[in-house]
Amino acid sequence: MVSDFVSANYGYLHTPDGSRKNHDGYFDNEDLKKQIIKAMEIHGRSVVGTDGKTIKEMKQMHPGKLLDGSMQSFYFSDSHKSAGQFKGMAVILQEHGIPVDELKLKAQCGKGGFKCWFTTLPTGSNPCCCWKALYDQPDFIAQKSIIQELIEAHGHGMTIYAKFHCECNFIEQIWGYAKQVYHEFPESSTEAEPERNVLAALESVPLISIRRFANCSLRFMDAYRKGLNGSQAAWANKKYHGHRVLPESLMADLEV
Repeated sequence: MVSDFVSANYGYLHTPDGSRKNHDGYFDNEDLKKQIIKAMEIHGRSVVGTDGKTIKEMKQMHPGKLLDGSMQSFYFSDSHKSAGQFKGMAVILQEHGIPVDELKLKAQCGKGGFKCWFTTLPTGSNPCCCWKALYDQPDFIAQKSIIQELIEAHGHGMTIYAKFHCECNFIEQIWGYAKQVYHEFPESSTEAEPERNVLAALESVPLISIRRFANCSLRFMDAYRKGLNGSQAAWANKKYHGHRVLPESLMADLEV
């Protein structure tokens, strides 16, 4: 596994002395296990109970918001007989004014799992299950990821690229360039060679190519915003390859 930071303007992230910042290079299984252990330690630390056995103290989720704007804790208060425990979907939804018992809502629909999340229910209709009701709550929809909250807390913005559209993600194009270079290396005979080859392949991507990949992705995104389909966007990207965005005359060119 390879992890790195890359900028469309400056290329790979380096410190002032020229070394990589937080560049782990090649990840083997041991590195991956260390990362998983660190993640588990952050998510919930191990503690020892009165019986001497190790128990897990999990981090609690961020509170939600009720319709009146007040905060809603997902865990029972200290005065409750189940203090500190997760309330469960039914209680959370009831606090939002949804009569779960009256509607006889199941936890989820059918035997196939949560497949109704992408459907849009008619206005005024009752939810089909607790999962769907919870998923459609305004505070659930507006909740940002932990990564996004962390980035924004440090004064930066975050843009999430569309899934399954590598043409909109210039990092995928950088990775494709590096993979092509990697495949040109001779077959490795030792474990150390693939690591060196991976790093060399990544370093071989010129800054000018990184910038061109970024501009290419910007043109594809601009094409989709203008209503073009995949084949039209590819045609426009090739014709106007010297631009970051597509000209306003694009639609007229397509009609011709």
